Amino acid sequence: MKSLAPLEVAWAYASAHAASFASRYPKTLAASVSLGLAGFAATAFGVAPLVPDPSSFPKRTLTQTVATADLQAQLDALAELDINVFRSDTTRASDTVDSLLARLGVTDAAAAAFLRTDPAARKVLEGRAGGKRVQVRVDAAGRLEELVARYAAPSADKVPTQFTRLHVERVNGKLGASTTLVPLSAQPLLASGTVRSSLFAATDEAGIPDAVATQIAEIFGTDIDFRRALQKGATFSVVYEALSADGEPINWGPGVGRVIAAQFVNGKNTYSAMWFKDGAGKGSYFGLDGQSKERSFLASPLEFSRVTSGFAMRMHPILNTWKQHKGVDYGAPIGTPVRVIGDGVVEFAGWQNGYGNVIHVKHSNDVETVYAHLSRIDVAKGEKVEQGGTIGAVGMTGWATGPHLHFEFKIDGEQQDPLLMAQSSEAVVLTADAKAHLVELSASVRAQLGVAQTLAHASVLGE
Repeated sequence: MKSLAPLEVAWAYASAHAASFASRYPKTLAASVSLGLAGFAATAFGVAPLVPDPSSFPKRTLTQTVATADLQAQLDALAELDINVFRSDTTRASDTVDSLLARLGVTDAAAAAFLRTDPAARKVLEGRAGGKRVQVRVDAAGRLEELVARYAAPSADKVPTQFTRLHVERVNGKLGASTTLVPLSAQPLLASGTVRSSLFAATDEAGIPDAVATQIAEIFGTDIDFRRALQKGATFSVVYEALSADGEPINWGPGVGRVIAAQFVNGKNTYSAMWFKDGAGKGSYFGLDGQSKERSFLASPLEFSRVTSGFAMRMHPILNTWKQHKGVDYGAPIGTPVRVIGDGVVEFAGWQNGYGNVIHVKHSNDVETVYAHLSRIDVAKGEKVEQGGTIGAVGMTGWATGPHLHFEFKIDGEQQDPLLMAQSSEAVVLTADAKAHLVELSASVRAQLGVAQTLAHASVLGE
């Protein structure tokens, strides 16, 4: 055992004695400390007067004349500067060229006339009822030097990939305009939520766009009946694309791109999916084990709708006779987008008797689908279409008593029940190499979804 030096023994004894004294006489200790501090203060007071008084220091005043440039010369130099001002705003449904330019601080009658008459420049206020983001560059006098407008590209794609950039610029004193299609930038966002009543209520609460909720419902539509089997307390996590045009978030369409990956926990069951492109460049959703989430035909040509007349005998609403209804009618508002249920080629697009505006699409294996009573047709004969792409809109043309879509599924020219055909259609199968690549990528997807699911659990525990 190590022996202590005399100084160490003394220090230990003093420390113990001080602790004992403090516990027995706390008030005495406080008074002693206060007295000691007062002593320090008195000492400081006594020393301070020894410092020289600053007021006794000698003073000296220096005066220097500063020459200023001629005011007119300064104004002339300022006038020679090439000043450009940038402003931006969003078009409104009530806008005219004059009201838009006034809001942007443009004072240029020639530019206003150009925007009214030039075929390309006129698009700044054509098409959509407002919502185009417009940026201008003007000189010091308010004359337009450059205008850039960004808005949705004309496309039938379900998920937007491009935007239109309208560019007006003054070159050598003359204005010119052009439009180009530019790829949208996509930034992945991660979100999660908990179901209390419905999927859409949960995504609204989590601040997730409806377009993402729709994709989630479609991805897991074969796994979960979202109308009848969705349990309270179910959690979900999702990684999706936030789209931007030239670095600015887009304010048209859904505003988001594709769901990259998602996970849904409903009761004791967990379902996961990720977007994956095969060797041929065609993308679809697969489970993290490589099993396809998609089939060769969608269950419905509308994202969300109600079946008003199924594939069965019915009283014909116009002929007032019992007749076999060889298709399915979906009730939906006029203008609701209609999507093709599978890859194919447009065989007919136009007016056809009682069908009104109708589209016939030819698929593989002698399969044909028919979309009737449309208010709008967005494709032409001979055009290739991909599953899920928008081909038209719901209407009530032809023999129709109300807005709806009449849909038929034919094999070798014979109508079949579309609902049964979709359920029995083939699933997408990956090659061995593609499946191995998917499984390799799924590791990072699992990590992202794991983080999102942790956020969902934390949200539940914090309630």
